[in-house]
Amino acid sequence: MVRTLPYGSWPSTISAEQLAVGGNRLGSPQWVGEQLFWSEALAAEGGRQTIVRTHADPRSPDMADDGAARPSSPLPSGTVAVLPAPFNARSRVHEYGGASWIALPAAGDSDAGDSHAADSDAADSATGGAPAASLPAGALPAGALPEGGAAQAPVVLFVNFTDQRVYAFVEGGTPQPISPVGPEVSSAGGPSLRWAQPTAVRLSDGTAEVWWVCEEHLDGAGLDGAPLIERYIAALPLDGAAAEDQSMVRKVTPSSRFLAHPQLSPDGTQLAWISWEHPQMPWDGTELRLGRVAGGIVVEDSVLDGGTEVSVLQPQWRRDGELLYLSDRSGWWNPWTVQTSADPSAAPAPRQLLQDPQEYAGPLWQLGASWLSLIDADHALSIHGTATETLGVLDLNTGEVTPLELPHTSITGVSLRPDGALALHGASRTEFSAISVGRLSAPDAQWRLDQLGVVRSSREDAPDPGLLPTPEPITVPGRGGEEVHAVLYRPRQAGYAAPAGELPPFIAQVHGGPTGQAAVGLSLGIAYYTSRGIGVVDINYGGSTGFGRAYRDRLKGQWGVVDVADTVAVMEHLVNQGIADPQRLGIEGGSAGGWTTLACLTRTETFAAGVSSFGVADLVALAEDTHDFESRYLDGLVGPYPEAAEIYRERAPLNHVDSLSCPVLLLQGDEDPIVPPNQAEMFRDALAAKSIPHAYLLFAGEQHGFRKAENIIASFEASLSFYGQIFGFEPAGIPHLELSR
Repeated sequence: MVRTLPYGSWPSTISAEQLAVGGNRLGSPQWVGEQLFWSEALAAEGGRQTIVRTHADPRSPDMADDGAARPSSPLPSGTVAVLPAPFNARSRVHEYGGASWIALPAAGDSDAGDSHAADSDAADSATGGAPAASLPAGALPAGALPEGGAAQAPVVLFVNFTDQRVYAFVEGGTPQPISPVGPEVSSAGGPSLRWAQPTAVRLSDGTAEVWWVCEEHLDGAGLDGAPLIERYIAALPLDGAAAEDQSMVRKVTPSSRFLAHPQLSPDGTQLAWISWEHPQMPWDGTELRLGRVAGGIVVEDSVLDGGTEVSVLQPQWRRDGELLYLSDRSGWWNPWTVQTSADPSAAPAPRQLLQDPQEYAGPLWQLGASWLSLIDADHALSIHGTATETLGVLDLNTGEVTPLELPHTSITGVSLRPDGALALHGASRTEFSAISVGRLSAPDAQWRLDQLGVVRSSREDAPDPGLLPTPEPITVPGRGGEEVHAVLYRPRQAGYAAPAGELPPFIAQVHGGPTGQAAVGLSLGIAYYTSRGIGVVDINYGGSTGFGRAYRDRLKGQWGVVDVADTVAVMEHLVNQGIADPQRLGIEGGSAGGWTTLACLTRTETFAAGVSSFGVADLVALAEDTHDFESRYLDGLVGPYPEAAEIYRERAPLNHVDSLSCPVLLLQGDEDPIVPPNQAEMFRDALAAKSIPHAYLLFAGEQHGFRKAENIIASFEASLSFYGQIFGFEPAGIPHLELSR
């Protein structure tokens, strides 16, 4: 029987508490021998990021617990916690961090397979080159081993969030620091030495090491007046010799403003990496660098490809003397290759492996992200797509891609075991983000993935499918005739309907970045709204990734213009198609999405309400008070500062509150180094001065994004109560949010 209730008032069992503590954010999977490792961010533990693994069953995988035969499975059952509390594996390099841990087989482990760096927010590290080197567990600092030795257990290295030191241990032992504490530097806003993207290497003499991206904050200022920061590839002694002596840290590469993706050649004589300088962002322009390595140090280097207007990502060695990498020189991130030579002037020009109007890479917001994973010298696994992503096998000789049959629409990491066991992290239209395992094979030279099954879902409490919406990628005409992409989620709950003739309220969700993408997939946060009868549309405005460089470049110099126009165009399309109620349109976003939210509210009359989470309100304040990674981001989005200061002031939503007439909810963390609280507070004060209904919630202990369960609950419930008051419905069981004037 169908019950008829107004949109927005449908009772739903999807609670804010379920959003906060019922699921965990998963990191990309990584094989270490027969064990599968990954990370989980636990909202119930204040967002602590831990490391877990599967249990390696010593019995035959063909035998069930009762001894009966079962179908062959590449994965032993059960999981084991590896990283003990209160340790938190999370890096602050670039503030956004990225790959923060690595698990490596100990020396003598005959079953060692691939192992790579990983982080819960980033994709896995590159899988190319020589197999990951095993490390001698006996060389760890005292206390890092459990009683009795466990010399054959994997060695785990991770960056601890609180002090940003690297720790080493073997499961059952106590993590011990192996990196030093940097000197106090006031401009650092935290530890002055930070580490990320651990990469296992083997030198030409056979020595196994782990190299890191090191970020070192120094006293003083650079030539541009910005805080003095050096970043370079560095080697840390495993035995803790550098823990109290920074001189024991070996600097492998020259310093750059930014660098990533270090990959040592199989013979240990050449190092490839990418670097970029201000004002470029890694999706604007990077350089592919090649260095000759002697004594574990780059002694000379040159640029093989890239530049200020070409983005090169993820170099990896196909074989000695040949690099595989991703470049958007053609207008799309596609695979390329280049031959290396001791004499760079004699090397042939880079060669594009295929020309495909799809993206084979994405924005490098976090170190460790990867999209290509070598299977062998002739084949690679490739994550690619536009509105949605898929996984395929790329033939490196012919450029042909064989798609694998998968339900996934979003994939953020893969790891392949030598016996063909393939682990991936992704989501689909009907399943939440999860780690799945299957078996990759090529019978009759035809690649296929069989036995795919979920190992670990981000949600063990998935609601009834009748509560969940179906994502619909849509393309609508922009105001200038250009295409605008979005993902539509209509209100849906089995057993409920709205009165005849009523149109639903709709919320435009605006992703952050702004260089980013709204993924097509199942989201409990979206279902929190849609199951109550509130529609959601996730907007990929001009500047979003996934649709080629030209679409991404539409936002150059136009942030606050193109994103606003595209968002409005999508909402007008929904209204014109009779999908949404024109009087009950809301908008919300975080960070850069908060900027577009506030810009839409102050520059258009499309919306009746808006929610900004740690959003930018004043561009001048952001340009003068943000972290190094994004300190010149606005040069491309708006214009160089201070030369374009007038544009900064004119675009800022804070300077257009006089044209705002609808209520606003502001959500903010009090320790946010990227968009400091003063941004929200200035906007709040402007709202109060105009007596516009508003609320401002400041969450203690939160940075750029909310990780604590109580704050996630409060933010979702406050948003729902806020929309209910503005759109004219009473959400059942939700605390009332008091609005100020």
